[in-house]
Amino acid sequence: MNKLRALLAANQKRGSFRAEANTIYLYDMIVADEFEAEWWGGISPAGFIAQLKAMKGDVAIRINSPGGDVFGAVAICQAMREYDGAITVHVDGYAASAASVIAVAAPKVIMAPGSFMMIHNAWTVAIGNVDDMMATAELLDKVDGSIAESYATKSGKEAAVFRDYMAKETWFTASEAVDVGIADAVAEDKPKATAKWDMSAFAAAPKLPEPPAVDNQNTEDHVSQRVRQHAARMLERAA
Repeated sequence: MNKLRALLAANQKRGSFRAEANTIYLYDMIVADEFEAEWWGGISPAGFIAQLKAMKGDVAIRINSPGGDVFGAVAICQAMREYDGAITVHVDGYAASAASVIAVAAPKVIMAPGSFMMIHNAWTVAIGNVDDMMATAELLDKVDGSIAESYATKSGKEAAVFRDYMAKETWFTASEAVDVGIADAVAEDKPKATAKWDMSAFAAAPKLPEPPAVDNQNTEDHVSQRVRQHAARMLERAA
């Protein structure tokens, strides 16, 4: 099984995709079409585009995705470019692989504290003779060049810079992504997404930090205090 299929299989039907008001939650893998979405789970370009087309005004796209099909991501990117309103991407967890391509298509990218953006060379599987293999290698090189151009367009840097990062499978922290120009800011609020993806298909995937623990005792004390205060006011009114 090639690496992309391994990624899809390891994360089959783990994700979620929804749209609320003018926010799209892309907490899922990216797949090529509806058939793959039905089999593996994940969001297809058709599913994403249908939600985006139903919106008006400015849109937020929140991402926590291990990536997936690059051509599916390219179709999503084009829909984002054609959208009339402003689009802001928020990376809540991972924007890895194809998900990073979607992220940098937005005019504004905000990284959550502790989030990661990963870029790497494209994967595929090929069957055939030496000519088939050479043709596949040629195609992969073109795909990698196109992906590098998308990062270069976002950052204002040369595509060659990103070809080097892609060859090494580079995981950028939030501040590193801002420094290299593929993100615009680090959010001040707490992380919203937790790590739930199996990232073993990648060579050096870091784990997202656990969200801050909720102090249940303090929460319960606060609720009890409010109940007591409300009861006291009711008694004062009755008197």
